[in-house]
Amino acid sequence: QAQLEESGGGLVQPGGSLRLSCKASGFTFNNYVIAWWRKAPGKEREGVSCISGDGDETYLEDSVKGRFTISVDTAKNTVYLQMNSLKSEDTATYYCATDSGSGTYYYAGRRIWTPCPRPLYEFVRWGQGTQVTVSS
Repeated sequence: QAQLEESGGGLVQPGGSLRLSCKASGFTFNNYVIAWWRKAPGKEREGVSCISGDGDETYLEDSVKGRFTISVDTAKNTVYLQMNSLKSEDTATYYCATDSGSGTYYYAGRRIWTPCPRPLYEFVRWGQGTQVTVSS
């Protein structure tokens, strides 16, 4: 059964760091775009970052640029979100998700990835989420 499992959340003080992990089981990331979304109380779910399954393409939302880094370890079938200089407004439940696999194709011998940001409905497989709380 194809599943995603997030880990690494917790309570951290402002300015601190956390590394979130998203491990896939039952499938590999090779042909998918993987994204991190977050949901804070009273707010809509927002896209934070995404990465192509081969790691060639990455995207970071403006509010996290310079602070967060996304990466993929294909050998471990795991995507990471390194979060530094955390702020109280980063407090949320963080989810990883993959698209359906339709976001990549080959053209003239090159692999093309549909760029992020991409809308929520295009992400069809979700993990259970991990809570990040930034507070002193």
